[in-house]
Amino acid sequence: MTMTIIVITLIAFILGIDDVSTKMFRRPLLIAPIIGFILGDVQAGLAIGATLEIMWMGIGNVGAYMAPDLITGTIISTSLAIMSTNGSIETAVATAITLAIPTSILAQQLLVLIQTINVSLNGWAKRLADNADVKGTFWLIYPPALLTGAARAVPTFIALYFGAGAIQSAVDALPTFVINGLETAGSIIPAVGIALLMLAMLKKFELWMFLVLGFVFSSYLGLDILPMTLIAIVFAYFYEMITRKTAAGANGANESSKNTGEEEYDL
Repeated sequence: MTMTIIVITLIAFILGIDDVSTKMFRRPLLIAPIIGFILGDVQAGLAIGATLEIMWMGIGNVGAYMAPDLITGTIISTSLAIMSTNGSIETAVATAITLAIPTSILAQQLLVLIQTINVSLNGWAKRLADNADVKGTFWLIYPPALLTGAARAVPTFIALYFGAGAIQSAVDALPTFVINGLETAGSIIPAVGIALLMLAMLKKFELWMFLVLGFVFSSYLGLDILPMTLIAIVFAYFYEMITRKTAAGANGANESSKNTGEEEYDL
């Protein structure tokens, strides 16, 4: 188990560096399955990753605001959830949701401290730029990257090394109604995340009608995701065609009106 913790800690360090470089593996949907593969439960990793992705879909850094640390929150919550639930995917997802929020917020505060330290390097970077020291500027990239990696790796190691047994004891001591409550929360929180995302995306009233139609298909007709997706593609295609024809007709009418006006003026 110690070797597994070291491997996950190394993964956290690499993902921390990736977050300030390529940003290819910073989403829960990609991180959780990797952790699940390391711990031998890819199915639970996929379920946790999909749930956390929906829950955190609309979260991101805006301006000076630093969002909760999705990377650390996903790694720690997924690892501890899989370690402590003995193969129960439903309980693993509920446990991961419960752990993800506090761990991501705590890691957020650590990242604020790291970014404050990184800002202190601006003066050094300016001096290197003034002297056209390209080589020195290149090496200046490494301290912030290493600090950001350590900001993910150190909390991960501490949480996994000291927290797995405590989580296991706490989960074993939980009564059934608490587990049921966690599962209910696991169903509600993703719905809230989707709702917040739709408020930002669905600006036109007619688009909400497609949401109502999808709800009818899912809840009353019991259609699965694939047929609903195919039906949605057809509706989206016809909606786009009608919208384009309407816009083209309006533009044509405006052009005709302009031409008529010009001819009357010439006469």
